Amino acid sequence: MSKKTISQEPKTQDGKHEEIKKPANLPANAMPKDGYVLAVDGKLKTRFENADDATAAGEKLKRDFPVVQVAIYNAVERIYTPVTASEKAE
Repeated sequence: MSKKTISQEPKTQDGKHEEIKKPANLPANAMPKDGYVLAVDGKLKTRFENADDATAAGEKLKRDFPVVQVAIYNAVERIYTPVTASEKAE
């Protein structure tokens, strides 16, 4: 039997690992003070810095799963805005 090897993550030219930036997830017991948060079936999920990114993520989620209730929570104004699925461009 041959042994399988596990390779390391790709490194940049300076030898450090690349850091992948993804949206911040919220702790379960904390209400956000700023930004926009994707709410799925009434539960706050992922925080975004601007409304456009949150809306794009919400629309994609709503297109993929039309039964799920999706809204964008504006933490500064404390307002929920429902997301509707936009038509797919073909």
